[in-house]
Amino acid sequence: MLTRKAKYALKALTQLAHSTGQPRTTAEIADRDAIPKKFLGAILRVLVQHAIVRSRKGPGGGYELARAADAISIASVLRVVDGPIAPVVCLSTTAYQRCSECKHEDTCSIRLVLREAHKATMRILEATTVADLARRSGESSAGSVLRYAI
Repeated sequence: MLTRKAKYALKALTQLAHSTGQPRTTAEIADRDAIPKKFLGAILRVLVQHAIVRSRKGPGGGYELARAADAISIASVLRVVDGPIAPVVCLSTTAYQRCSECKHEDTCSIRLVLREAHKATMRILEATTVADLARRSGESSAGSVLRYAI
């Protein structure tokens, strides 16, 4: 399940992708998506620490993407914000641990099913970028207008 922290991080990054060359303040980002400002501030600091976002101080300052939106995968954001993505620790690439109760990891039916689901999910999360989210958010707002106009 996507945590609130991860959801807010993705929403903030989507806004920053839309505002190319124009930094956004925490208040602007928070107000647009109804994100608690204090919580967003903490999330943005984590994103700055991991070079996903950079901050500029002073007049005209705020937050902006530290690299191109199409170079930031959803998976990388989720790992930074929430840690390992795997549904069980025995599938994690960054925090692998053998399950203590598992005698035969290679034949564990639970692990085998979850591994397939995890692989499919990771293919999507690794291939989808902040630029894709920004495009989709633009399409969804345009699509809703067209949908109701027809």
